[in-house]
Amino acid sequence: MNTIIAGLTGALKMIFLGDPEVFRVTFLTIQVSGIATLLSIIVGIPAGVFLALKRFPGRRFVISLVNTGMGLPPTVAGLWVSVFLWRYGPFGFLKIMYTPAAMIVAQFVIASPIVMAFTIAAIGQINKKLHLQILALGASRFQYYWLLIKEARLGLLAAIIAGFGGVISEVGASMMVGGNVKGQTRVLTTATVMEVSKGNFDVAIALGTILLILAYSVTFVLTIVQQRGGNKS
Repeated sequence: MNTIIAGLTGALKMIFLGDPEVFRVTFLTIQVSGIATLLSIIVGIPAGVFLALKRFPGRRFVISLVNTGMGLPPTVAGLWVSVFLWRYGPFGFLKIMYTPAAMIVAQFVIASPIVMAFTIAAIGQINKKLHLQILALGASRFQYYWLLIKEARLGLLAAIIAGFGGVISEVGASMMVGGNVKGQTRVLTTATVMEVSKGNFDVAIALGTILLILAYSVTFVLTIVQQRGGNKS
């Protein structure tokens, strides 16, 4: 109990006293997970809409792969990203291994299937009659897709929340491709694991508390946007 109290007290001190290392780690966490989530939205939502609406041979197989990707273990994602980014890997010439860029790639791989699968489900739940009504009104292809996305906006916001939640809490892939280098690739999750391994449970609890506050704050904002969107419909 004393360890928990010390950890929570330490978290408050780190936040309100402006611990520079904690702010550095927290900012990098926001930067890496934020960019990875944004990229997964840019790729995942259009791909999810395409898979939800188009019919082609092998579609069910592709969707099953996407659904499997939702449960992709972060360590497996980190392993394959490492293989491709290693010095002698296919993309080794980029020289981004053990950098924030490599962590973004790994988290993008984790978040994309989540966003894509939620998008497929959200678009798939739209009443088929609405599709016909939009087309009957003479909507262009762009207008057709845009109206469907607006109709499925609550589900798409859920996709974004799920995607962000999947990467902000991820540790295995970040540790493998980032290396947990102090001042360069150390984020809240990897720092927490490191402190636990050193036996500094009070510091680990403090970092974990800050991570929870960060995750809740972002999710809370997205939830407010989602609920406002629901009230307008």
